[in-house]
Amino acid sequence: MQLGMIGLGRMGANMARRLHRNGHTVVAYDRSADAVKTLVGEGMKGADSLANMVSQLAKPRVLWVMVPCGAPTESTVMDLAGKLEAGDVIIDGGNSFFKDDIRRAKALAGKGIKYVDVGTSGGVWGLERGYCMMIGGEPATVKHLDPIFKTLAPGIGNIERTQGRPANQGTAEDGYLHCGSVGSGHFTKMVHNGIEYGIMQAIAEGFDIMKNAGNAGVAEDHRLNLPVTEIAEVWRRGSVLSSWLIDLTAKAFVEDKDLKPGQPRLLTVDNELVVPVNKVVHVLVTGADVIHAFAVPSFGIKIDAVPGRLNDTWFKATSEGLFHGQCSELCGKDHAFMPITVRVVSEADFNSWADAEKKKAGLEDASPNKLAATASQK
Repeated sequence: MQLGMIGLGRMGANMARRLHRNGHTVVAYDRSADAVKTLVGEGMKGADSLANMVSQLAKPRVLWVMVPCGAPTESTVMDLAGKLEAGDVIIDGGNSFFKDDIRRAKALAGKGIKYVDVGTSGGVWGLERGYCMMIGGEPATVKHLDPIFKTLAPGIGNIERTQGRPANQGTAEDGYLHCGSVGSGHFTKMVHNGIEYGIMQAIAEGFDIMKNAGNAGVAEDHRLNLPVTEIAEVWRRGSVLSSWLIDLTAKAFVEDKDLKPGQPRLLTVDNELVVPVNKVVHVLVTGADVIHAFAVPSFGIKIDAVPGRLNDTWFKATSEGLFHGQCSELCGKDHAFMPITVRVVSEADFNSWADAEKKKAGLEDASPNKLAATASQK
């Protein structure tokens, strides 16, 4: 089939590659001309605008939108709506809110444009492993797109059939599923993500507990020096916890052996956010380019950082330690899922840290007004 891929981040570009390598014709577009040029160099067609992309596609056109959810997806879909015709199809493969899918589908239906929502899981490994897809849309439209979904999906592979499940019972065994009407794909993916992030947080906290079982804060006769790297490996084999996430955890521990003292891990921050324990911390967030997000599960906070808008939230950490979060938006090529690290310290240690930072910046005697003026000049 022929398809236009809009958004060439790590997932969008690799999905285009997987389709192209398996005989589909892909027209690629991204705001980054370099991203388009890369795929053109691999044999795909390129477009320098949405209008140019639409002009290269045969009717009925199929366009896959793989840009950050929220305003970027909304503006892209609405822009396409003015360029497409009855019978054309827009696929939203990002992480849109399912109610937005339902609203957009109704708006597009008046022009006869079809809308399909696809919750896509597989990340940067999807090029080789394939993508698990949860699909929402009209049955006839989804059936028309089946060659695309079949190519992107992992296939049955070497995974054993669920005991008692009949053979040839739909596409779920191949890694993609028509979940229902418009919105059902992203609704299912929303639940999927909640489970995924909960498991990831549980794994991280579990290994943190084991790693610190021998530190000075534990009674001396209760201290345990646990081999966390080997524990991750043994959990891969025969444990009810064995999973791809445990596989990735074990792999990360092995890769960490090459780190030099003080060298940050991949996806570790250069500058930690340092805050005092048992104090309310007011967080103001905004974005400079695309939608980001400030999310720290341990504090129960997640808020979007939107260009041109100031959002706020708060948290109160009741124990000292290191807490991890991330920008949980698909916020652009090469910088999705940027890490957040919050170090919670005693009030005395916080004051010492703040004094040292002021001195480092030459602001040890600065008033709040001077600090604000200095910041505005940077």
